[in-house]
Amino acid sequence: MHHFPATIKLLVVAVIATLAATACSVGSAVEAPSDDAELVRGQDLYTNNCASCHGSDGGGGRGPELRSAALLERYPTPPDLRQLIAVGRRTMPGFEGRFTDEQLDDVVRYTREVLGTAGFRE
Repeated sequence: MHHFPATIKLLVVAVIATLAATACSVGSAVEAPSDDAELVRGQDLYTNNCASCHGSDGGGGRGPELRSAALLERYPTPPDLRQLIAVGRRTMPGFEGRFTDEQLDDVVRYTREVLGTAGFRE
């Protein structure tokens, strides 16, 4: 039987622990109801354009968590959020000209209704 030196065992444990922590920190994608075409389109747009920064579940990453109180207070209504997505802010690019008006509405609706960013008031 072959025995591994203690340093290799420790390295293997460290790698496994790191992988497990990383896997747990990545949010699962939140699925839109398949019978709602607007939400499905919004999910697709979010997944392909927003999730890399805000997380697949809106939980944050390089970009802020979409359910944070500060974000919800600053952008409490769909038009507020739509404007933010259209023009961008700080390191977030704007999507006006890249998304149609309908696409902007779809991604706003997905983030608010499916990811739970509807906030404090409509």
